[in-house]
Amino acid sequence: MILSLSVLSYLLISWFVIQSVEVVGDSMYPTLINTGHYWLERYSYLVSEPRQDDIVAVRDPQDKMLLVKRIIAVPGQSVCLKNGRVYIDGRLLHEPYLLPGTPTYAYDKNGNEFVSYGDRYFVMGDNRNNSMDSRVFGAVSRQDILGKVVE
Repeated sequence: MILSLSVLSYLLISWFVIQSVEVVGDSMYPTLINTGHYWLERYSYLVSEPRQDDIVAVRDPQDKMLLVKRIIAVPGQSVCLKNGRVYIDGRLLHEPYLLPGTPTYAYDKNGNEFVSYGDRYFVMGDNRNNSMDSRVFGAVSRQDILGKVVE
């Protein structure tokens, strides 16, 4: 009985409240470090929506791996990558978390404007030259955002 309650408590806490997550790779450098351990806080997104600038764990739409990225645009916002800079709804995005002089370019040759629509969120890593993110796999759905990453 006690073992069953312990297992149930662990599952409820890890699926609905908080769990540990390890960052693999340098895509969030300098904000988060490779092999760093952080908390994935799930509860806040059960009662509210993710917001721009939140660092989140998302399920990669292509291979379902866990990725840690920053929300750049929320549903309904347009994203334009132009001359190494990010514009949201036509306004330059202030990004104090990037290393000085870090450019942001689109990876594809088809253009550099994206629109977050429906329940889609545009996410990118802080290490823009070493990040597989929405520039590769497109905006992610709300269901693919697992929670907020906190230290």
